[in-house]
Amino acid sequence: MSHFNFNRWRINRRHALRGLGATLGLPLLNCMDSGQKAVAKEQENPGAAAGKPKRSVFVYIPNGVNTLTWQIEKAGADYELSAPLKSLEAHRQQITPISGLHHPNGLGQAHECDKIWLTAAKISQEGGAFRNSVSADQMMAEVTSPHTRFSSLELAITGGSLAWSRDGIPLPSERRPKQIFDRLFGVEPGGAETAKRNLNRRGSVLDTLLEDADSFRKQIGAEDRNKLDEYLHAVRDVEKRTQRSYEWLDIPKPSVAAETKTKLTRDIPQTDAGDYYRTIYDLMVLALRTDMTRVITCMSGSESNGLAIPEIGVMQTRHELSHHNGDPEQLRRLTQTDTFLAEQLSYFLSQLKSYQEEDDETLLDRTMVLFGSGMAYGHSHGNANLPMVLAGGASLGLKHGQHIDFNLPKIETYNLDDARSHYGVCSRPVDSDAHLSNLLLTMVQKMDVPVDSFGDSNGVIKEILG
Repeated sequence: MSHFNFNRWRINRRHALRGLGATLGLPLLNCMDSGQKAVAKEQENPGAAAGKPKRSVFVYIPNGVNTLTWQIEKAGADYELSAPLKSLEAHRQQITPISGLHHPNGLGQAHECDKIWLTAAKISQEGGAFRNSVSADQMMAEVTSPHTRFSSLELAITGGSLAWSRDGIPLPSERRPKQIFDRLFGVEPGGAETAKRNLNRRGSVLDTLLEDADSFRKQIGAEDRNKLDEYLHAVRDVEKRTQRSYEWLDIPKPSVAAETKTKLTRDIPQTDAGDYYRTIYDLMVLALRTDMTRVITCMSGSESNGLAIPEIGVMQTRHELSHHNGDPEQLRRLTQTDTFLAEQLSYFLSQLKSYQEEDDETLLDRTMVLFGSGMAYGHSHGNANLPMVLAGGASLGLKHGQHIDFNLPKIETYNLDDARSHYGVCSRPVDSDAHLSNLLLTMVQKMDVPVDSFGDSNGVIKEILG
């Protein structure tokens, strides 16, 4: 047995990664060989993403919605937006509400839906722990990362992350506006030369960790090797990101007007939910405008963690409201929060539309935005008929202006006066082939990801293709 001290190595690794995280905002963990080959291929032939930027944003709604008021009742172009979605009327020609999608692996799940929203992975306890797969956003980031300072941006109002590496590891999210701004546009502490020295030193630490761990790996059992491999994948990816960050240090960050910086770095209490949401959205717009990244995920709350919204008179968290037991007042408040979240999305879309790019294209024309949830309604954890709105991306080949509904061809009409009947639609898929993965496949292909399938997809959604 070697004299290698595993505990010492693990502690050193943790300190090294923590130090890198403080400088780099934590790395992207796309470590599997297939991911590395995809990036290498893109770097050899960057033409697909070297022209006009293609961008994607994913925003998650926790705990589903009040499906009785959210549901749009007519398919096609002459649909009427439901009450909670009325604020999106101004964007009617840039949005597509979609009904009837589901993740087969998410059916019957409670508080794990956010974890597989962008992966479609099977939720299980094999080996004592849930093992996810790569999320759609990270597949996109592999293609766009050679052209941006940050491969992707992971944000959260509350809750965890929507982004998962190729090793099924969640990428940490950032929540505080000032920290997000400083990461994107702040000056490196001590200047570029100091940052280079720090990166060189950390690179040496990583080299030592990898050399020791590779030697130790040969002396342990299969189960321990699997656990150790997770460490090694993460360290190797940090090594790659360290080199990439080193190369970007000589490229100046975009300058931001003083008044914009002041606005976006305020210490905003989460009790001022509207201001908080809009500030996060403003940061997202600025990151896209300056091409700091082309892929963003934003968790507005996990299934067990969503903000109360005192400014509209709602003091309960979204999780509390979702377990309404049919109480009319709780349902009314849930609809209020649905309306609030849709209004914040409408604000975001307005900001994207207001920024003009070349050839009369707006930022929204070149940005796909997916807004939705992995749960339809929270009281009994219904995971079919997921609430979903796709927006933007007209210049990427998407067409909008209609409500796509995979339920109505089979049920003909919705019976919203009978809650039990509609909850059935939201618990069991009406169309078993209407997989959310089909939508994700359509989106990743529009971002030039060279794949023919994603998760349990069975085809693209042709109705949104221009």
